[in-house]
Amino acid sequence: MKNPFKPVFLNKRLYQMVWALSAFFVLAYMWHALYIPAVVSLMLFVVMVAIDLFMLFGPDTAKKLTARRFLPERFSNGDANNVSIEIESNFNYPVKAEIIDELPFVFQIRDNLFKRRLLPGKAEVINYQLTPVERGSYRFGVLNVFVTARLGLVSRRYCFGEEEDVKVYPSFVQMRRYELMAISNRLSEMGVKKIRRVGHHMEFDQIRGYIKGDDVRTINWKATARKGHLMVNQYQDEKSQQVFCVIDMGRTMKMPFHGMTLLDYAINTSLVVSNIAMLKHDRAGLITFNEDVRAMLPARREGHHLQSIMEVLYNQQTGFLEHNLEALYGHVRHRIHQRSLLILFTNFESLKSAKREIPLLSRLAANHLLLVVFFENSEIAKLISNNASNTEDIYMQAVAEKFLFEKKQIVKELERYGIPALLTRPEQLTIDTMNRYLEFKARGVI
Repeated sequence: MKNPFKPVFLNKRLYQMVWALSAFFVLAYMWHALYIPAVVSLMLFVVMVAIDLFMLFGPDTAKKLTARRFLPERFSNGDANNVSIEIESNFNYPVKAEIIDELPFVFQIRDNLFKRRLLPGKAEVINYQLTPVERGSYRFGVLNVFVTARLGLVSRRYCFGEEEDVKVYPSFVQMRRYELMAISNRLSEMGVKKIRRVGHHMEFDQIRGYIKGDDVRTINWKATARKGHLMVNQYQDEKSQQVFCVIDMGRTMKMPFHGMTLLDYAINTSLVVSNIAMLKHDRAGLITFNEDVRAMLPARREGHHLQSIMEVLYNQQTGFLEHNLEALYGHVRHRIHQRSLLILFTNFESLKSAKREIPLLSRLAANHLLLVVFFENSEIAKLISNNASNTEDIYMQAVAEKFLFEKKQIVKELERYGIPALLTRPEQLTIDTMNRYLEFKARGVI
């Protein structure tokens, strides 16, 4: 049997009145003239509580309040996601309401309390935002509303809705933002550079008549002789090139930055690059690995392929083991036969660890265009820029400069073996990676 008093909550004002009455009776014990006023005050207090209870728990009051939470179908990782609550009072008088939404524990938000004064028959909408920093399934609890009547002595709790699960996907908000800019040819506003094409690294499209302003180097002299007037070759961007985002899920990608791991930054960027590649008529693929290859999607360009990429990335998690480049090399060799662009998102902790990986990276780069993307520690860079005030600060800055210098040495070492490398900060990862992809397209090296 349910406790009928469970939804009843005594307010702070009621406790204050109880303490005041108690003090009144103590004084009445010492001065008998105060006894009758104290009894009258107690009777008035009981009547007020009874009125408050009747106003909140009278007939049909269970249906006097309605509330509902509106959640999006999915959350975008690392972005602000909108949540709204709609509450409506059907009481015949204004009431005060305290709304507490039971949020997923991963947010660690303990003050999600909204106070509103509800007028009869008028709906109130509450909007707030949540920013997840981990992919996965998030569970929301029920919606609690504590209603107080005019006297404010007692509150009644209403519970609405049931527990709901919302999946947090890689940042599709960021993906759509870049997609919109790409369609409207405004990527430069987000930091993507316009790169001049070198030579004619393009596919032949058709032969057409010469128009003033055409490049004279594209004149087709044989067609000109046949037609009797100038004809030129028309070219278009090379299409159907394969672009694979290869994501390292080893322990080095578990490093946090602004609440998100390096793996999450790599996953968000992979989604954006895959979408832009398909907009450029290339085929996008995906490989994730740690001690073994965990997932692979062949390079495709179908309409549903981006959703397939998102579904695979949704479940990928870092491990505590070292990555295995040998397993990656064997998988790429047997599964990818066409020359492709492989964008490897990884992280090197030292020059020594990078040198151990270079032989396998060189073998990958022998058959494909390999771009190695790894991360600069911006916290260390910030430490160097601070003014040193004592010997310990000088020592810390010297160590930090050594780490940064080693990262730059890794870039030089990779380029010495003919492997393009990109050293970037996590917040600049998407922009820098897209610039390199578009640079490769412009140079026709894929």
